[in-house]
Amino acid sequence: MTEDNDMNQQEHVEELTEELAEEGLSREEELEAEVEKLKEQLLRTLAELENYRKRAEREREDMAKYAVTNFARELLTVSDNLRRALESVPGDHKESENLLDGLLKGVEITEKELLSIFSKHSIEKIDPMGEPFNHEVHQAMFEAEDEDHKPGTVVQVLQPGYILHGRLLRPALVGVAKNKKSEG
Repeated sequence: MTEDNDMNQQEHVEELTEELAEEGLSREEELEAEVEKLKEQLLRTLAELENYRKRAEREREDMAKYAVTNFARELLTVSDNLRRALESVPGDHKESENLLDGLLKGVEITEKELLSIFSKHSIEKIDPMGEPFNHEVHQAMFEAEDEDHKPGTVVQVLQPGYILHGRLLRPALVGVAKNKKSEG
C-alpha cells in the first residue's frame, strides 16, 4: 500500500507540476496580452496627441490669419467712400479748377495706396463685371433685362466684394441679366 501511496503521490505531484507549468504559460500569455494592450493604448494616445497638436496649430494659424477680419471689413467702407468721391467728380470739370484737380488726384492716390495695402495683406477685390453670377461671392440686388449679356451674367457692380486669404470678407453687390420678356 505504501507503494500505491507513493505512486499516487508521485502522479499527483506530476499533475500539479503540469498544471503549474500550464498556469505559468497562461500567466505569461496574459502578461504578453496585457503588454500588447498597453502598447496599443500608448500608440492611440500618441496619435490623439499628435492630432490635437496639429489641430491646435491649424487653429492658431487661422486665428493669426483672420484676426484682422473685422478691421478689414471696416476699411472696406473707407475704400468704397473714396471710390464714390472719385466717381462724383464730373469727367468734364474745368482744367482751371486746380483745387478740384488736386483733390481728385489726392483721393486717387489715397485709394491706390489703400488697395496696395489690401493686396499686401491678402485682401483681394472681387469685381465681377461680365462674369457669370456666383452665389458664393456675389449678392444679387436686382435683375435687369439685357440683350447684350446671357441671363445670369453680372451686368452692374454696385459694390465690389473682397476676399481675405481665400475666405469671403464681403460679397460683391451686383445686378444680374435676365431674359428679355417676349413681346406678343
